[in-house]
Amino acid sequence: MSSRREQILAAAAGLFARHGFHGVGIDEIGAAVGVSGPALYRHFRSKDAMLGEMLTSISDVLLAGGLERRERTEEPAKLLGELVAFHVDFAIDNPSLITVQERNLGNLTDPDRRRVRALQRRYVEVWVQAIRDTTGELDEPAARAAAHAVFGLINSTPHSRHLGRDGMATMLRDMALGALSNATGETTGGTERGRGSTTS
Repeated sequence: MSSRREQILAAAAGLFARHGFHGVGIDEIGAAVGVSGPALYRHFRSKDAMLGEMLTSISDVLLAGGLERRERTEEPAKLLGELVAFHVDFAIDNPSLITVQERNLGNLTDPDRRRVRALQRRYVEVWVQAIRDTTGELDEPAARAAAHAVFGLINSTPHSRHLGRDGMATMLRDMALGALSNATGETTGGTERGRGSTTS
């Protein structure tokens, strides 16, 4: 069972995703969880603090998931498949959080923005190393560009309502692995693909 803080953050994420951070007041968040707006201050000191905890938590979860998969997976190509599947599942299951993250980094306080950026950089490095380990041909800037391109593809999920959950997950995994196969010139995630060019 989720805690009261988690319920508040989930409600706030949905409202922020639909109306924007500045379009939502504390009373609206309170109403969404059945309390008065001022009652929320028992849990969070401000709306800014809610956003900071929300985005820090997203980055914590992604980094922890990436590190855990790196620890248990020795083969680089298989690790890429694991990272793709993990990120796809997170994006599909948390569309409001993905939307809030994409739109609201600029609304964080400076300390929260620095924390989130530091966590994001560490998560990106997990991907960059896995991509580079899959092939000796890709340099660091190219591997970093490939990682961010895949994030962009997967994080577009909240804007798609054309397929069910499983169908969307399968399509995103296949598209992400196909893009990485083209970038690395190798097969990824155990899926057989033709050798692609490392240049566009």
